Amino acid sequence: MSRAGNGRKVCVLGVAGVLAGTVLTGCGDDGGTGDGARGSSGKGGTQEQGTQAVRSAYDRTAEEDTTRVKLQVRTSAQSDSATANGQGAVDLDDGDSVMTVTVQGQRIEQRVVDQVLYQKMPKGQAPGKKPWIKIDLGEVAGRQGDGDQSMSDPAQSAAYAKGITDKDVTKKGTATIDGVETTRYRVSVDVAKLPNGDTLRQQVGPTLPMDVWLDEQGRMRRQQFDMTLQAAPTSTERSSTDASSSPQKVKVRTLMEFTDFGTEVEADAPPAGQVTDMTGQALEQGKGQS
Repeated sequence: MSRAGNGRKVCVLGVAGVLAGTVLTGCGDDGGTGDGARGSSGKGGTQEQGTQAVRSAYDRTAEEDTTRVKLQVRTSAQSDSATANGQGAVDLDDGDSVMTVTVQGQRIEQRVVDQVLYQKMPKGQAPGKKPWIKIDLGEVAGRQGDGDQSMSDPAQSAAYAKGITDKDVTKKGTATIDGVETTRYRVSVDVAKLPNGDTLRQQVGPTLPMDVWLDEQGRMRRQQFDMTLQAAPTSTERSSTDASSSPQKVKVRTLMEFTDFGTEVEADAPPAGQVTDMTGQALEQGKGQS
């Protein structure tokens, strides 16, 4: 794989890691119908009911405490692309999770404990000759100005959902997901209403399309986002005579599905002696992309 391709792999793992510790921050299929979708009903039904259903979906899902999650993250930039697939269990209250992520044929064991991401790298790839790396997601968010207002905070995700208005929600039909009947809604999220919205607006633009599939109890069964991010070139790319110093556009498509509510989640940090702290490197990378 080329150097650029390796960079995309890191990007995928980073996004997958954040999402694995996130509740209800989801997915992207560029407006596709999704598996099992049966047509579109436009704004059929009562618009106000649809809006209220989307507003309350976060709380109703979080009330289940825990869930099994299937995750797919696809990143692409120019001719490079990579896909990460993951599955595991998430605590909807505190965001702790245990997940296995597969990317480019390599399997990564991953845990999020108390807002710290741990990843067990493939043999021979971990720095410091230790099997695990860690990134303190809370510290990274705080240093980058997000504080505790991160989208990875379930309470904040619920809070911005309550700002959705009737004009932001469109009913798009029904689908069967894992044997469960669901109703699909398209939501146009005003980025300015999100935590740290001003910074996020510079990265993804003024609006963020989101699709959600809700079951009869109003719980989230699938959620999808499609984001286009501005990624600054690496130092090597900036020094190259044939490389532009302008930011690259990186498309990130993510998909999360929620099943088996109430499942057991046991997320424990690995022994400290087996872990290399990569928080500083993550902060430096964040500065380069700001």
